[in-house]
Amino acid sequence: MMYPIALTTPMAQDLTEHGFEPLSTPDAVEQVLENQEGTALLVINSVCGCAAAMARPGAKLSLDNSKQPLKLYTVFAGVDTEAVAKAREFLAPFPPSSPSIALFKDGQVVHMLERRHIEGRSAQIIADNLRAAYDMYC
Repeated sequence: MMYPIALTTPMAQDLTEHGFEPLSTPDAVEQVLENQEGTALLVINSVCGCAAAMARPGAKLSLDNSKQPLKLYTVFAGVDTEAVAKAREFLAPFPPSSPSIALFKDGQVVHMLERRHIEGRSAQIIADNLRAAYDMYC
């Protein structure tokens, strides 16, 4: 299902205005994740309430930490459909999940928050979880 751009633009900007690079094509995803070195955070954004109240705010809050990923990326489920499908290839064996947040190190997923880890948790809990992963891997 494709969502109207007028609806999703502010939701996408919520991350891009905080330094997350949008990946809107499969080629863009492949280019940054195929031979990724160092650490990178990928947020699969969504229109759902848990993305708005927990995932996006938690991802942004997590960056207030002494250790952080070197790169920040985002794809938008229901908007960048082909880019999301390509990103999910890099997230195997995790099942498709929107929203979700993955921390990569040298091209491998080292920490993953699926929707089931995001729903019902506060943005602060999401941020604390990600900060712990940054402290371990960044």
